[in-house]
Amino acid sequence: MKAIIAQRPGLLQVADCPPAAAPAAGEVKLRVHAGGICGSDVHVLRGESAFATYPRILGHEIAGEVLEVGEGVRNLAVGDHVVVDPVRACGRCYACRVGRYNVCREIRVLAAHVDGGFREEFTLPAGQVHRIAKEIPWAFAATAEPYTIAAEATERARLSGQDSVLICGAGPIGIVILQVAKRLGARVLMLDALPARLERAKALGADDVALGGKEDVGAKVAAFTQGEGVNVIFEATGSIPVLEDCIQKWVSPAGRVVVLGFPTQAARIAPIDIMKRELEILGSRLSCNQFPKVVRWLEEGWIDPRGLLTHSFPFREAPAAFEHIQQHPEDTLKVVLRFD
Repeated sequence: MKAIIAQRPGLLQVADCPPAAAPAAGEVKLRVHAGGICGSDVHVLRGESAFATYPRILGHEIAGEVLEVGEGVRNLAVGDHVVVDPVRACGRCYACRVGRYNVCREIRVLAAHVDGGFREEFTLPAGQVHRIAKEIPWAFAATAEPYTIAAEATERARLSGQDSVLICGAGPIGIVILQVAKRLGARVLMLDALPARLERAKALGADDVALGGKEDVGAKVAAFTQGEGVNVIFEATGSIPVLEDCIQKWVSPAGRVVVLGFPTQAARIAPIDIMKRELEILGSRLSCNQFPKVVRWLEEGWIDPRGLLTHSFPFREAPAAFEHIQQHPEDTLKVVLRFD
């Protein structure tokens, strides 16, 4: 059986791995059909992940078919098409007890803490698996996990159609948030340093765009909001200066800043900037109980992944796919690997 393995930082191989185990009680075995490459996979390959050890099988945006079910599994059957929640949690800690297992203190995420799903078959707990209609193309199904990120972030922000929004970063995460925000009726300004990404954002519904490093973003925000400041900001660039400007300059009184980027450097934020406007600074990590909703979105056509999907490669060409992502960020959003 083949898997896509980061053997060490900088070395990616399509290599043999042990066959998937027969499912124990409460588990299922899947045949993988498609997997999206996430920025976190690229970070692991580059040696930039704070969590990964090596060698590591990559991939957590997984769509596949149930091959076997273990004892006690009642909600899944052989032949079901499914998508995978990459999060494993302890179920005991405070975060788990209050229903926020995505920040479990003992969290284990596929392709970071444990081996991921970029392999022809693998076995995992049935609780991480969600059935999806067989009519959904495999590549579309593989976008479910990124859309759960958008679902989590917009829910954390309590986003509504009355809000003005700034999304910092027009990469895959910024684009899925844009799509959800527009479906909710919000007005959206997109910020990025790559003109081609902003052109794509406009084509997918952004009301206006700002070119980072070339335009006065503060002036853009003021014009977009008649001087009020944006009500909700999604910071997905991981840039410390951008985060500082979000809090200090661009968000309105009573606004919310949702932090999705995760640099480890400290930001210089004056508490008075938060207190005097009663700002909410919200972290958003992975997703929690969002898969059923996102599966419904895909099945009902509420979201359309076609604007997100830009490239597809056979899984045996994974090194070329990763190289393309790193060499052509301006025209690349979501790259899907085909395992058929």
